[in-house]
Amino acid sequence: MTRMSSFTRAPESDYLVDPTGAPDFAALRAQPEFVALRRRIVRFVFPASALFLCWYLTYVLLAAYAPDLMAVRVFGSVNVGMLLGLSQFASTVLIMVLYSRFARRRMDPAVEALKERAGARR
Repeated sequence: MTRMSSFTRAPESDYLVDPTGAPDFAALRAQPEFVALRRRIVRFVFPASALFLCWYLTYVLLAAYAPDLMAVRVFGSVNVGMLLGLSQFASTVLIMVLYSRFARRRMDPAVEALKERAGARR
């Protein structure tokens, strides 16, 4: 005897809902659109994170093992170490702006489409 799921497709639509009208999240995760959405976010987040961590590790290693390089004065009291340290903040802001733009253009429309398909109403 096979067990029937309590989740069914709503009549006259392809919404994935349970008998109470709540979305069937397990079924949504299996949808090709959701899988593509997850793949899209992973393709952005992992490389961005890896690049930032490598950049930060390079800065830390230079500070630890190349103090003479970091002490080179660029102008006035500003040295290479200070510029590289401040650039850590700049790169963090850059990543934030790029991710925000990416999410607004590529992720948000796909999420809204999935919400609509799931029958999620506000």
